[in-house]
Amino acid sequence: MMQQSTNILRTPKKPRFLCLHGHLSSATILEQQLKVWPESVTSKMEFVYVNGSVPLDYDDGTSVDQYFGWFDFDKVTMDQYEIIDEGIAYIEDRMIELGPFDGLLGFSEGALISASLPGLQQQGLCLKKVEKIEHVIVISGGGYPVPELTEPALPFPINIPSLHIFGETDIARRHAPELVDAYVDPLVLYHHGGHEVPKLDEEGLRIMYEFLERINAIF
Repeated sequence: MMQQSTNILRTPKKPRFLCLHGHLSSATILEQQLKVWPESVTSKMEFVYVNGSVPLDYDDGTSVDQYFGWFDFDKVTMDQYEIIDEGIAYIEDRMIELGPFDGLLGFSEGALISASLPGLQQQGLCLKKVEKIEHVIVISGGGYPVPELTEPALPFPINIPSLHIFGETDIARRHAPELVDAYVDPLVLYHHGGHEVPKLDEEGLRIMYEFLERINAIF
């Protein structure tokens, strides 16, 4: 008797992003910030939010939230490169613990890190224990220049899909193009706002959907 062949239907996997918040922020805050994007966008990706390695004290008189950063620059007796290495090692540990991940998404300080890590990784300088970063979303990146991070990361073309988002009155606007220029064929979503995760107008949605197609998101 002939054996009947069967086709196993596999559900395509959503691209998974490790999400890095800004300075003096948190995983919870970034998750709230991204809620301005419509479900037609967010449902195509999986976001995993983590707090930075450095707890920060800040009292605005109204909030009881805990805030974080990614680098402990208060360690004045340490070499700054060592501080950067510690922060990157912390991120790699989270990628091992919660991964695997396909990409990185970052806002502000987290965006600067997200844009730099693929360049460092492709040169064999970091993230040696995790899979290659395949794509990045960089939101308001460049407002917190850290030469010890960017100078070794950005001189060589980074050939992965990238989406760069920044605003007309964004404090990151001056340095954001440096991160854009580091990538091969980047997509840029420019909006009229400031240092924020913007709502997506018709043009913003068009660019976002193009990025989702480049990273093979499910439609």
